[in-house]
Amino acid sequence: MSSQREGTFCVNPTRSRPKLVVSADGHGAVSHAGTRLLADLSDATGLTSTFTDALRQLRPRGTGHDPGRIAVDLAVMLADGGEAIADLALLRDQAEVFGPVASTATAWRLLAGIDPSALARLRSARATARETAWLQAAETSAGIRAARAGGRDLPGLVLDLDATLVTCHSEKEQAAATYKRGFGYHPLLCFLDNTGEALAGVLRPGNAGANTAADHVTVLDQALAQIPDTHRHGAPVLIRADSAGGAKAFLHHIRTLHSRGIITYFSVGYAVTEPVRRAIRALPEQVWHPALEQDGTLRESAEVAELTGMIDLAGYPDGTRVIVRRERPHPGAQLSLFDLDEGMRHQVFLTDTPYGQGSVQHLEARHRAHARVEDRIRSGKTTGFGRFPSRHFQINAVWLELALTGADLLAWTQTLLLEGDLATAEPKKLRYRLLHTAARITRGGRRLRLRISATWPWRNELTSAFTRLAALPRPAT
Repeated sequence: MSSQREGTFCVNPTRSRPKLVVSADGHGAVSHAGTRLLADLSDATGLTSTFTDALRQLRPRGTGHDPGRIAVDLAVMLADGGEAIADLALLRDQAEVFGPVASTATAWRLLAGIDPSALARLRSARATARETAWLQAAETSAGIRAARAGGRDLPGLVLDLDATLVTCHSEKEQAAATYKRGFGYHPLLCFLDNTGEALAGVLRPGNAGANTAADHVTVLDQALAQIPDTHRHGAPVLIRADSAGGAKAFLHHIRTLHSRGIITYFSVGYAVTEPVRRAIRALPEQVWHPALEQDGTLRESAEVAELTGMIDLAGYPDGTRVIVRRERPHPGAQLSLFDLDEGMRHQVFLTDTPYGQGSVQHLEARHRAHARVEDRIRSGKTTGFGRFPSRHFQINAVWLELALTGADLLAWTQTLLLEGDLATAEPKKLRYRLLHTAARITRGGRRLRLRISATWPWRNELTSAFTRLAALPRPAT
């Protein structure tokens, strides 16, 4: 019976869960069984062996843990969602699945021993493994998928550059005040929009300029060095950035890449200056065209037009075009005084895509797809570079490289091993559904078996991924 008193209301409790007795004496259980995919994929793409070659000099007298294997374990841990070097304990305490894993102290010593030359060798090792992964994709599937915008496939490769702020909550070498009145680092990154791979990144002080042309050139060159020769020279490469990438020196560098046989184009943001405002006001209404959604349908209350010839572009590469977009502002949008006066929000970008290679509407939808890099960075911050472990800048620079490696492992897993929604899912979903799957270790017939629960909703996807992994062609040794 229910009883009611003044100020209280009581009902009979109902049990919806069985009672449990909890103890810490279990054996044969694995909590992150799916993460073994990442470890094995590192071997299958040759990443482990190339890291071993790159860091061979750091192995004292050939004893102890292999430095390359330690670096791979750190990248796997970061891809799995680890945030600190101490999180290697998750792999180390499941030796039946992950094998011998270095101690936290050993991992610290490795990171401290990687100098700029060793870091450069790690980047070269990543490029070698990437070439193998792309060859495997070509042999087992349709290869590297096309990036999409405005309802159509984009030709070639699309590289997105963007910077982000990473807050440091303690004193770290070269951490500095940021333009948003925070404190930390300001890394500049480049992602491949086709697959989500993290091609390159440079760790910078928090007060580094957002539009520093030299940093953009460095990151772009490192990113291009990551792309296999047949793709770097055999297909167009579109470089996208926000207005921070609109420095004339950077755009001229993109153009000079043509002399090296790299067919590059740019699509970068442009500030709405007073000359731009005057040009927008001078545009007749009939030159505005409806904008496109990313699926190719018309977008309501948004229009695009070309400003080329109405703005002085002296100093920019020949053939640079100016395109503007206007739309009704959504609630909460940050508007300039010009936008408030006009009642529309305006965004402008530059591109050197020649006339005849896409309508103005498609070029604008293509540029707007650059916003996907913000999702890549947000996910990347859960894959290692959302926090940095050391007071020393060089160690944190190595950490960033391993975080990019972890992002690559996730992207290669999706390209080579997964289908459907999981092939495009964000890391959070991959971890929840696949990587953090629990399983049981059994032995029989001289074999070690990883037994996934028969009731796990994504058991078929995970077992299929392991099957595809076993069938991947291996690089020649």
